[in-house]
Amino acid sequence: MATRQRPLSPHLQVYRWQIQMMTSIIHRATGIILTVGALLIAAAMLAMATGPEAWDCVRRLAGSWLGLAVLFGWTWAFAYHLLNGIRHLAQDAGFGFSIPAFIRNGWLSVIGSLVLTGVIWSAVAARGGWL
Repeated sequence: MATRQRPLSPHLQVYRWQIQMMTSIIHRATGIILTVGALLIAAAMLAMATGPEAWDCVRRLAGSWLGLAVLFGWTWAFAYHLLNGIRHLAQDAGFGFSIPAFIRNGWLSVIGSLVLTGVIWSAVAARGGWL
């Protein structure tokens, strides 16, 4: 039996990076980040229920530069996933399917998530810290 050469599907090396591609990839990645963050929150609550020594350990870890970087990243992932999810709901309702609207709304999700993260962390800083 002769084997036929099947055409290969284009891969990422063929396509030019576009905002539509990036919003899809980032949305999936932030969903994974939020899942890991939810597990960390559950572990922190378990430590809180365990007693003051375990909770103090969580507070020290979360207050370190690494902990604050993780919290900042998780906040951005939450903001992006929220805004991009709202964009998807609008598209499910039939809005924003033209190419210019799709590009604009993609950038609004990205920029809006950065602004929302900045607002949240500014409020935290104005309050005097996170704990």
